[in-house]
Amino acid sequence: MVRWQVFTLLCLVNFVGAQQQDSIPVGFQVKFNNQPFEMGKTYTANEQTLAISAFKCYVSGFSLVYADGSSTTNKDYHLLDIDRPETFRFNVGGDPKKKLSKISFIIGVDSLTSVSGAMPGDLDPIKGMFWAWQSGYINMKIEGTSPFCQTRKNEFQFHIGGYLKPNDALRKIEMETTKPEIEIDLVAFFSQVKLSEQNSVMIPGKAAMQLADLSIKMFHPE
Repeated sequence: MVRWQVFTLLCLVNFVGAQQQDSIPVGFQVKFNNQPFEMGKTYTANEQTLAISAFKCYVSGFSLVYADGSSTTNKDYHLLDIDRPETFRFNVGGDPKKKLSKISFIIGVDSLTSVSGAMPGDLDPIKGMFWAWQSGYINMKIEGTSPFCQTRKNEFQFHIGGYLKPNDALRKIEMETTKPEIEIDLVAFFSQVKLSEQNSVMIPGKAAMQLADLSIKMFHPE
């Protein structure tokens, strides 16, 4: 009995070790105008001042392409949450012994997952990123305040999502890089948004599609 327990333990250790060897750490860093982002700090973009109070974003479907032309794909979903710094670093399946040449991933949650009902982990509706099965998941959420917003408490709310055509707001990011370290520079988003005119997007539609197009400009290799 003892030998069987020892054998089982060794198998488990080897399995966990194999999992660790077959994964690559991926890191994201949020910035504003090339500087590390600070919650509550007042920033300027497009000649307008603003403060960001929430940033959440789903990243999924990672694909790693190596220098030898081989690749690894993953379907895992990860929720980046500015209130939880630990969410910006995680492992994806890959070969750490190979040199990386390109990485790609999706901003958002695919249609099949959106209609699959309540999901666990990062996809749990308790995370505050699920509208309803008709609308699916919110791919990206950016909230804050600006004196340029003529709204209650000068708030802006951008909830970008939608999975049904013609309002499919999923966007693919592709970049050439030798290391899986990615920057998200929020200034690229706010430099294209005039908060006095556009400060609230809460449902799928044309406006969400336009903001989804803007969002991809925030992502680039470190």
